[in-house]
Amino acid sequence: MRLFFDPRQLDHAPAQELHNGAFVPYAETPARAQALCAGVHATESPTDHGEAPILAVHDAGYVAYLKTAYDRWLAAGRSGDVMGYIWPVVRRRALDLTRIDALAGRYSMDSSTPLTADSWTSAYWSTQSALSALDAVLAGDRVATALCRPPGHHAGADYLGGYCFINQAAVAAQAARDAGIARVAILDIDYHHGNGTQDIFWDRGDVFYASVHADPATDFPFYWGHADEVGEGAGEGTTLNLPLPHGTTIAAFRAAQATALDAIARFDPGLLIVSFGADTFEGDPIANFALKTSDYAMLARDIAATGLPTVVLTEGGYAVDNLGENLASFLSGF
Repeated sequence: MRLFFDPRQLDHAPAQELHNGAFVPYAETPARAQALCAGVHATESPTDHGEAPILAVHDAGYVAYLKTAYDRWLAAGRSGDVMGYIWPVVRRRALDLTRIDALAGRYSMDSSTPLTADSWTSAYWSTQSALSALDAVLAGDRVATALCRPPGHHAGADYLGGYCFINQAAVAAQAARDAGIARVAILDIDYHHGNGTQDIFWDRGDVFYASVHADPATDFPFYWGHADEVGEGAGEGTTLNLPLPHGTTIAAFRAAQATALDAIARFDPGLLIVSFGADTFEGDPIANFALKTSDYAMLARDIAATGLPTVVLTEGGYAVDNLGENLASFLSGF
């Protein structure tokens, strides 16, 4: 199996995040990517596809913000990392915003995703890794993997959040559509719901999004991922959310994934993208499921049994000491 990663994905390293009323050490650290790399055989460098595939999914103003926000933050006399503190939740409308404080709120969904001098570079190369994995599958590989760090599934078309800046799954799905794949499915099996991916394809009928995740009644991102969210317009019926309670073990998780895979089979896609998060692991410090390392191989075997060409992208997983072996277990199932 080909695996893609670029060392520049390590550069993004905020010092802290705001979580539950206090500043705490940033959880999505470069050590996560190092652990992912340690868990697999040698990776290869991705091809640079430029910004066009990113702009096919993400708002141009948002991309410009990601590229310039840190310099503008410093120019405004700020110190530390860029972080929003006011959000347009009451009335969001098109405004010609210039102050960096306003832009930081306009283009984010939370205060736990600081933007540093290196965030754009790391997110850019994380996305190039995803696109290179897609290239491999489009060229005939049965499965290929991108070690995506920073992750992506919380990033919307015009907002960052949940440690995510560019939505690699969405960019890869759109690139596959542009390459002639008529229908693409995304299976998200991260502990947290991929609100950004859902938002991007909410009203589209050509991309099916299925997610198995912690119940948003109890867990981030709270406002998305409920079972009654099914898409709308042309996308009605192409979103499937399968929320699960704290303490979920492999039996319930596997059953929910089987429901998702059955729905994907009915959609009949030409390509499957898997947003794989190892934060479903029993020892994850910021999650509350109870999957074991050996369980991941079982989940992957079930996915592989669909026979679909598959691109695997990594999302969350914060038990760093176990992250590499959890990824290795999952990939072994293919």
